[in-house]
Amino acid sequence: MHEVETMAYAGEVPWHGLGTRVEGPALTDAREMLRQAGLDWEVELAKLTTEDGTLVEDHFATRRVSDRRILGVVGDKYTVLQNTDAFAWFQPFVEAGDVEYHTAGSLRGGRRVWVLARVKGPMLEIRPGDKVAQFLMLSHGHDGGMCVRAGFSPIRVVCANTLKMAHADAGSALIRLKHTASIKANLDAVRETMDLVRQSFRATGEQYRRLAQKGINRSDVLKYVQIVFELPEVESDWSARSRNMIEKVKLCIAGGLGNTGESLWDAYNGVTEYLQHHRSEDNPERRMESAWFGQGSQVSERALKVALEMAA
Repeated sequence: MHEVETMAYAGEVPWHGLGTRVEGPALTDAREMLRQAGLDWEVELAKLTTEDGTLVEDHFATRRVSDRRILGVVGDKYTVLQNTDAFAWFQPFVEAGDVEYHTAGSLRGGRRVWVLARVKGPMLEIRPGDKVAQFLMLSHGHDGGMCVRAGFSPIRVVCANTLKMAHADAGSALIRLKHTASIKANLDAVRETMDLVRQSFRATGEQYRRLAQKGINRSDVLKYVQIVFELPEVESDWSARSRNMIEKVKLCIAGGLGNTGESLWDAYNGVTEYLQHHRSEDNPERRMESAWFGQGSQVSERALKVALEMAA
């Protein structure tokens, strides 16, 4: 099953090699970006019946109108957030010249949808040549299994084309909202709080700089990886698979994208690089799904938490 169904992106080709590259009007035109990303479709609620024709009360199927694909089963309080509404949420920021669309698409046959816009303005430099940019992100699920998530997220520029762990990053200010009748009003309220959330971006940068200033040795790296991946304390208890994974992570830490293996910043980014680029190498699309919404996002969140604890 293809995890990335459709996708549009600005800039470099993503690591999974999928999607349509966009530039010019699509970066500021919601309708054009929606079309290029393959998201110009709607979702409806369809009644459910059992095999013998009995109506299932209080539950509905979410169905894509264009191809009648069933995306999930939801309760009667669920309200569809159409893809056009997701893009509409960005428009005031786009029209004000604060952001431009960067990436958008759908995963798992339309069950998950995201829109990412890059915030214009100065980036944070964590160390010379290593910068973090700020993005505005909204993601939601048409299968009833995920809340709407909206807010700012810092992403490391050196691997920005991987959309590194935006949901899991502890520096993210992603607010989760349920798919209820008040979803649009709630998103409007979130927009009004963005100025306050944006101020936390620099505080996030200070956390990253603290990691970059904290040196590590081989013993620190091994301890860090052990804690992050929740491995047994005794090395002899590690499986062959775990040992292989550790070696790959250590290589990412020592010489991965923008890494030198000298600090906790390298250690943290080495883990996230492994999760995005090297885990489940036979299925890069499923790796992307895990990194954003599944187990990979949980590991990434723990990686930053542990790094900050070690830095303290």
